[in-house]
Amino acid sequence: KCLSQSSEAQKETGTIDNSTVFTRILDGLLDGYDNRLRPGLGENVTEIKTNIFVTSFGPVSDTEMEYTIDVFFRQSWKDERLCFKGPMEMLPLNNLLASNIWTPDTFFLNGKKSIAHNMTTPNKLLRLKDDGTLLYTMRLTISAECPMQLEDFPMDAHACPLKFGSYAYPISEVVYTWSQEATKSVSVAEDGSRLNQYHLTGQSAGTENIHTSRGQYTVMMAHFYLKRKIGYFVIQTYMPCFMTVILSQVSFWLNRESVPARTVFGVTTVLTMTTLSISARNSLPKVAYATAMDWFIAVCYAFVFSALIEFATVNYFTKRSWAWDGKKALEAQHPKKPNNVCSAGVNYTPNLTKDVSISTISNTTSVQLRASEAKILDPKKTYNSVSKIDKMSRIVFPVLFGTFNLVYWATYLNREPVVKRVVTPM
Repeated sequence: KCLSQSSEAQKETGTIDNSTVFTRILDGLLDGYDNRLRPGLGENVTEIKTNIFVTSFGPVSDTEMEYTIDVFFRQSWKDERLCFKGPMEMLPLNNLLASNIWTPDTFFLNGKKSIAHNMTTPNKLLRLKDDGTLLYTMRLTISAECPMQLEDFPMDAHACPLKFGSYAYPISEVVYTWSQEATKSVSVAEDGSRLNQYHLTGQSAGTENIHTSRGQYTVMMAHFYLKRKIGYFVIQTYMPCFMTVILSQVSFWLNRESVPARTVFGVTTVLTMTTLSISARNSLPKVAYATAMDWFIAVCYAFVFSALIEFATVNYFTKRSWAWDGKKALEAQHPKKPNNVCSAGVNYTPNLTKDVSISTISNTTSVQLRASEAKILDPKKTYNSVSKIDKMSRIVFPVLFGTFNLVYWATYLNREPVVKRVVTPM
């Protein structure tokens, strides 16, 4: 039965203000009230109606696989022990009354850390209707787990759950329901997104019953759907990898005798790809599988390393040709027969004058040097020729890399990302 004013109090209503009337009502309601017992104990199941209003969502941590959310968490239930009859249907109350009445033992199953705001006073709202229905609202900041499947990173999408329910009461005593239909029970403020790398594409609400050794419990679930923004990774990782591969293929257009230049191209690009692969992994948890970005970096690394191997192959055959041509040039510079003639001319013509002998030696030497220079130039013409391996690489490498990019982007941008959902047992 609902508590009502006495006849004497009703007569005095005109002279006593509402605050005095409700003070008397609350004193009467709490007189003999036991907040250790749930409403309807032994008679019926207590129904807790809930809804969530998200004031801000984010940030999301990929390395920790968690997200932060700021919400107004609302719960409503009926306690017939608190019904009354008075001049007002709805009685706004101070949060201090919450410690004197029974409140649900709601907890967040996947919450890592939760903060109830207390500045400047506890951010709690409590309203009591005349039929004993209570509305209990709290402002909370929750850090919750978000299981992520990163095979499609950075073209991935995730469903971050928020799970809550009763800690001690099984489904036979306390039942949780959404206060409205599922599409309206969880809502996000228009300017509530605090995400830099994600799009908040939507949210949903649902209910699930889980079985444990202690009984069957109701779990309320809200999922927030996230789609990663790829722009940051295109600028920071994909474009540098793409340009590094192009730079490694520039060496195919250099002369094969330009050993220092081609060595710098090969070694520098390999080291650059190594640095890019390490920095790309720092923003991710240490997962055991390869992500989409890992595959792209691995293929780019293979192209860069193959360009270095191609230069080593060309340089190996170039050195063999150089050694053979150099031997011929060395023989041309030091012929045996002309040296004997010169020696004979100098040693066995003592009757010649000094000027004639010098003129003969200089003429003979100049003829021999011109002949040797002519012989040296011919081998260098073959040495400066373009390698057949370089000619093939100029076509094969760009075509293969372009084909890989077409297949890669067509595969990952057009397929549905894997969304992981995990139910945490109590």
